[in-house]
Amino acid sequence: MDHTLVLLAQGFVQVMQPVNLLFLIVGIVLGLLVAVLPGLTLVMGVVLALPFTYSMAVTPAIILLTAMYVSGTYAGAWTSILFRVPGEPIDVPLLWDGYPMARKGEAAQALGWTLLAAFFGGMVAATTMVLLSQPVAKIALTFSSPEYFAIIFFGLASVVSLGGGSLANALISLFAGILLATVGVDDTYGAHRFTFDVPILADGIDYLVVMVGAYGLGEVFMRMEQGFRSPQLDKAGDIRTRLPRLKEALAMKATFIRGGLAGIFIGIVPGAGATVASFLSYGIEAQYGKRGNKMGTGIPEGIVAPQVAATASVGGAIIPLVTMGIPGSGATAIILGAFLLHGLQPGPQVFQTSSHIIYAMFASVFVGIVVMCVIGYFATKYMVKVLDLPEVIVSAYVVICCLLGAFAARNSLTDVWLMVIFGIVGYLFERFSFPVTPMVLGVILGPLAETNFMTTMISFENDWTVLFTRPVASVIMCVAIITLIYPLFRYLRQQQHKPQ
Repeated sequence: MDHTLVLLAQGFVQVMQPVNLLFLIVGIVLGLLVAVLPGLTLVMGVVLALPFTYSMAVTPAIILLTAMYVSGTYAGAWTSILFRVPGEPIDVPLLWDGYPMARKGEAAQALGWTLLAAFFGGMVAATTMVLLSQPVAKIALTFSSPEYFAIIFFGLASVVSLGGGSLANALISLFAGILLATVGVDDTYGAHRFTFDVPILADGIDYLVVMVGAYGLGEVFMRMEQGFRSPQLDKAGDIRTRLPRLKEALAMKATFIRGGLAGIFIGIVPGAGATVASFLSYGIEAQYGKRGNKMGTGIPEGIVAPQVAATASVGGAIIPLVTMGIPGSGATAIILGAFLLHGLQPGPQVFQTSSHIIYAMFASVFVGIVVMCVIGYFATKYMVKVLDLPEVIVSAYVVICCLLGAFAARNSLTDVWLMVIFGIVGYLFERFSFPVTPMVLGVILGPLAETNFMTTMISFENDWTVLFTRPVASVIMCVAIITLIYPLFRYLRQQQHKPQ
């Protein structure tokens, strides 16, 4: 333990060197900008930054990319809360409660809770990386495709239970999303599915198109129907970013702890990443939190749970990267490429040969979280001022972001038209009380579920019972099934106790 602290202290010394500190700040700012722009995902941003690290030394290169990764899990909350336009899938759960809070005139409070949650999740991530790297990574090494499928199934089941008054409508929405996710070429057998001889559909329907259209443009259509009339909010000029009081934060300590544990656990699972952690943490809070029945109405728990998990997943994803050379997420796969680019192979031996680089990376997460929160605190003070703008102006900005985001996905005008179609679909879903969230989740997680299920069937000779015979997978599957049927049980119980 003493040796670990000495190495961490040396890492802090490296991070505080002017060049390394400069690249850390640049990485934080770039990560914030990338996360705010719908259509430009965190992974895409890290990929775009990778070529600029070719001529850099290894330490500042890793610090730059890690800083982008950390801050990229946070800033998308701004557009989710203020405009109902998630920067990327990580931010979708944040808008379910963050946006209603903003519409009630509590935008500053919502952003304050997001900031605190990001800080807590980041510190959990950094501490876990330092203390538990090798022991926790050994547990993740035992996971295979059945466990991955079980976790994703749990995430799907958790959000279906949040579908609102009608479980049937939520299931219809989810299955519609999963169906959309099947469009394109099958990854396993190479068969064309629902492409109708349209070349762009062979590559599938990008989840960004569905997400940006259904949430962003669909909301604009709803406002248009209402004549762009909105509740009178406090003037943004009078709003200050309001961090919660200590008493308020302590009252939600269970939510912080649940989100942190979910983020670390899911982050460790290779391929799961912050998106699954964010969705899963929200579902867990809705099922087991004190005010779970009020999730989606605009309460801080709905912001804290997914944000803590998303930021904490950074630590979980980096653990298998540095100890086994297995990236825990898309962004860490790019960081792995940066290691290899500079002649370093992450794994157990790297702690003996290049421990100074690894612990500089760990220290950069600690420092990066602080820098991110300082920048975020002052940035949100200006971001909330957009609420002073007329509804028409804000809606026009949202439409522009949606159009740019859809085009940026694959540089295709077809995606723009698809986004408009899904905007109409999102509007109709809202109009007729079908929840949009399960559909978007189905598009995002459907391919992951299919890939892991098919891998399981191929690896275990089509024996589906393996999902219930492997210890970890069976426990997760059973909890997921209980989560799925619990709303039905609760509904039947309520019907029994209704006065005749």
